[in-house]
Amino acid sequence: MYKEFFGLRANPFNVNPDPRYLFLTRHTEEALACLTYGIQSRKGFVLLTGEVGTGKTTLINKLLEWLRAQQVPTAFIFNSRMNVPQFLDYMMADFGIPCDTRSKSQILLLLYNWLLERYRAGETAALADEVLEEIRMMTNLETFTEKLLQIVLVGQTELEQKLKRPNLRQLRQRLTLRAKTHPLTLEETKSYIQQRLRIAGSNGQAIFDAESLTSIHRYSSGIPRVVNLICEHCLVSAFVDQQKKVASSIVDAVARDFDLGDNHSAIAPPQPQAPDKFDLMDALKTISNLAERLKESESDVTKEGKL
Repeated sequence: MYKEFFGLRANPFNVNPDPRYLFLTRHTEEALACLTYGIQSRKGFVLLTGEVGTGKTTLINKLLEWLRAQQVPTAFIFNSRMNVPQFLDYMMADFGIPCDTRSKSQILLLLYNWLLERYRAGETAALADEVLEEIRMMTNLETFTEKLLQIVLVGQTELEQKLKRPNLRQLRQRLTLRAKTHPLTLEETKSYIQQRLRIAGSNGQAIFDAESLTSIHRYSSGIPRVVNLICEHCLVSAFVDQQKKVASSIVDAVARDFDLGDNHSAIAPPQPQAPDKFDLMDALKTISNLAERLKESESDVTKEGKL
């Protein structure tokens, strides 16, 4: 409702992870380069972590946008509360693999053969997933020289602590590359806001004064999602008051409405969550066992040929 008032064509502060609004800081560029290199080099496993709201999903969407432009088959698995059949169905559908069978072994065999065909055709595949230890087993889908399936494991900072557990050391050792998202500095926050306004159609006129930008960074602790939240409601409040420029007093009022303290505590500590119902471990072990049997079969055939 405020777009015309501020001379904008679109809402600049949607919380949706739109890759068009990806703000490239030094850390973001490093993370994107790391993910891209890991996939192109068939490293198998790449880890992306970051605090809540620091742009992990937006970064992944940018990566997916690039991969799809390269006609690389991808599957983005973000729901960890599925049972194994649902997980396999979702993955096959997202990869675009025709699958009429309900047999787990047949589904996994279709997946393996499809990956092998893509590899021989010079393509690669990227799967984004989130959590659970034995996801490493999926990287057993490989040839003698390269990984067939490229996995980007995405999670919050707690995932890094989880990976330090002794029972997860095998997964930790498979992580060849690590990337991380970070909160914005004060100057980055200012540039972030200006970029989003520009993409949304701003003609360059100052909508937030210097003091309000500083206040936004202070209340948000540089977390992009919180920056968006504050800015969105500041624009609404300024529009209601028919003020063409957002003053720091408006930012203070919005911060009070959302209980954002002035002590860099915009993000509440994450609360422990109940264990996921999604038994991904079972699916990964099954895939791994299938891959091992296939490799053994190929080895036996080679020996018989020599005899």
